Amino acid sequence: MKKQQLAIVTGGASGIGLAIAESFTKNKIRTIIIGRDKKKLQSAKKKLGNYCEPISFDLTNLKEVPNLIKYIIKNFGYIDILVNNAGINQKKEFTEVTDEEFSNIIQTNLQSVFSISREVVKKMILKKNGVIINISSMASQYGIPKVIAYTASKSAIEGMTRAMAVELSPKGIRINCIAPGFIETEMSAKALNNDPERKNKVLGRTPLGYLGEPKDIATTALFLVSDAAKYITGAVLPVDGGNSIGF
Repeated sequence: MKKQQLAIVTGGASGIGLAIAESFTKNKIRTIIIGRDKKKLQSAKKKLGNYCEPISFDLTNLKEVPNLIKYIIKNFGYIDILVNNAGINQKKEFTEVTDEEFSNIIQTNLQSVFSISREVVKKMILKKNGVIINISSMASQYGIPKVIAYTASKSAIEGMTRAMAVELSPKGIRINCIAPGFIETEMSAKALNNDPERKNKVLGRTPLGYLGEPKDIATTALFLVSDAAKYITGAVLPVDGGNSIGF
């Protein structure tokens, strides 16, 4: 009988992260969702049921990340899957972004991804098996104004995905990246509905002509962690309705 898998999904209490956690739990993958908002975590737990384990943790607290992974190993025994989904964004004119704001986004979106991946990989190497999915963005596929720090962090995530895959795949660990297009979440809907010009631009260059849903990313993540994707590593997969190749 196949051992039950254990996944970690960061930022798993809302939006794309919640959709990924839902696809995992529905397929009987025990899923730890990590986030800062305890209320959101409990609400997600209620929705996802017995296969979901919420942990409240601030991933920018880098010194405590090794202890977080030790705690998970102690209580659950192993980690098969890591989805690095947690991230923040900021819409601001280039010249108005402060050093602190830039650093804050880099620390949340990039440094914390490195730190948790490093600690998880130490455990995966021991059993010569594991899958990591990083979440990128259209901001790394082409230039988008007023999101300089976010763009820098997501471009770095794609480079890191390739470097990780080359170094870690020989040790049995696959690393891939999903680059979502414009996905209809609470956060993005608010931003686009308040900016009709931007929304029309987004839809105008998306060949399929509509925004994606969180479940479009979730089904892709489920595929990438499955045996069906066992020969895929180091890939950056746009799930974007054609937006990245649109005109």
